[in-house]
Amino acid sequence: MSSPDFCFIYHYLCDTYDLSQSGDEFLHFNNPFEVLVATILSAQTTDRCVNQVTKVLFARYPDADSLAKADHTEVEEIIHSTGFYRAKTRNIIAAAQTLMDTFDGSVPEDMSHLLTIPGVGRKTANIVIHHAFGRSEGIAVDTHVRRVSTRLGLSNHSDPDKIEQDLLALIPPDLWGEMNGLFILHGRHICHARRPACTQCGLISHCKYAKTNPDLPSHR
Repeated sequence: MSSPDFCFIYHYLCDTYDLSQSGDEFLHFNNPFEVLVATILSAQTTDRCVNQVTKVLFARYPDADSLAKADHTEVEEIIHSTGFYRAKTRNIIAAAQTLMDTFDGSVPEDMSHLLTIPGVGRKTANIVIHHAFGRSEGIAVDTHVRRVSTRLGLSNHSDPDKIEQDLLALIPPDLWGEMNGLFILHGRHICHARRPACTQCGLISHCKYAKTNPDLPSHR
């Protein structure tokens, strides 16, 4: 690790959060197809909401072939609660059609091919590669990773792609997938968007945001 601050941050997060016991806080899936669709649906909503929706969605459309042929109105009704449901419906059906037309119905395992699928950017591709295929080609920068990493001073950028590049330069490759989950849990439990619980955080002495906002109230 190239930074003493990151070394401390990593060990603190590992001691605080147990990813092996946190499955209920993340997306539920059984195969690469489900990882892909659930991750596309997760934009601008909670994993809990997506998990409720995908129980119904995957029972009705269990694979790329069935979803590729789906009626848009039926899918919109199922995923309505996730928000932006019309755009998400177009994306997941188009993604399924691309899987059928280009990849023989299977989810591709590499970044370059994943990025050709409708609704898939680097964040989604990183999540699919890590959770579906057990590899990490980058770090998925969602709203929690973005907030936590910039508040800690690990990146000075706001653009997710630039934040990812800063993190990749700092974090060893064997930790890329793990750090996404740890940052997400810290963002949900302590480093909230509006009222971060700074005085309850063991990273306060290593946090750029806390040092520049010493009077922040503590809230869970």
